[in-house]
Amino acid sequence: MRVLALNWRDPRNPEAGGAEVHLHEILKRAVDRGHSVTQISQAVSGLPGEESIDGVRILRHGRRNTFNFTLRPFALSLEIASNYDLVLEDLCKIPFYSPRWSPVPVLTVVPHLFGTTAYREVALPLALYVNFMESFIPRAYRDSRFVAISNSTMDDLVRRGIPAESITVVPCGIDTGIYRPGPPEPEKGAFLYVGRLKRYKGIHFIIQALRVLRDSGKECRLTVIGSGDHENRLRALTKELDLEDAVTFEGFVPRERKLHWLRRAWAAVFPSEKEGWGLTVIEANACGTPVIASDSDGLRDSVRDGETGILVPHGDVGALAFQMDRLASDEALRSRLGGRGLEWARGFDWDSTADRMMSIMEETAFSSGG
Repeated sequence: MRVLALNWRDPRNPEAGGAEVHLHEILKRAVDRGHSVTQISQAVSGLPGEESIDGVRILRHGRRNTFNFTLRPFALSLEIASNYDLVLEDLCKIPFYSPRWSPVPVLTVVPHLFGTTAYREVALPLALYVNFMESFIPRAYRDSRFVAISNSTMDDLVRRGIPAESITVVPCGIDTGIYRPGPPEPEKGAFLYVGRLKRYKGIHFIIQALRVLRDSGKECRLTVIGSGDHENRLRALTKELDLEDAVTFEGFVPRERKLHWLRRAWAAVFPSEKEGWGLTVIEANACGTPVIASDSDGLRDSVRDGETGILVPHGDVGALAFQMDRLASDEALRSRLGGRGLEWARGFDWDSTADRMMSIMEETAFSSGG
């Protein structure tokens, strides 16, 4: 099978996140199984126009703000009809509408769509533009088969007019050989956030909840791992709330350092307004670490409330502080949630995810005899 994958970002893009990890883990396993894979992503300063990553041919093209407009002619210049059996579009940002122009079958993979989240993340004109572009998805993709990474994402697609029978849910995996319990021992009062620093991720709610805990005499700390355009505002909030001695921003860190903190934290906190699934939730659970998360799309799929972690109403700082205090004060609760989280995480691995994806990709590519 010859696959042409479309994604705004490739794995080496500095802004790559869980969606990019998800796609690459599948594509590199497709290569391992004998398939040929080319991925087109936006050009990034300092990265070559073409390179191979884990056997996946990466072609970088266009600019950040116009990539969705220039992608189509660039992709068609690769003579898709002659050189590929399947186009796989990762519909994670502004859609490319590939089913309307691809001469071969299209499989659309959807981590999540922005919807109203865009209005709280970017300026109003851009948010309106994103929602306008998303409004054409049901019509432009009516002949496409979909893979959603969670039931929440599937429900979102159905609400938008995508037939449920054209959607298959295939959850993300994790690298179970890396994410597992081990040293160091959990540190008293240590909480952790891992992910991109974006407004919709809700990291400011953790900082505000930490202020509530410190005011009540609890010596809790927060480590923030990741980078993004919301970092300066988060640092300013930390200073405003006089928490500079309690909040550490580590930025983007190597995987070993991330693993260190996933094991060291008493709990990982993910107060995002919306996610496709919650990959870092499962990574934390795989290390035996319980989580506290917003009761929002995606996170309510990856967190089993009261079993592997705790869900709180999104944006409710008081409820978040209460649950952080509850975990910090109750060793038996931490142990129970951590143990059940570990069992839950063992049900997810990239090889199983790739097995299901390969079957869907092959069915889509060759169902019409293409």
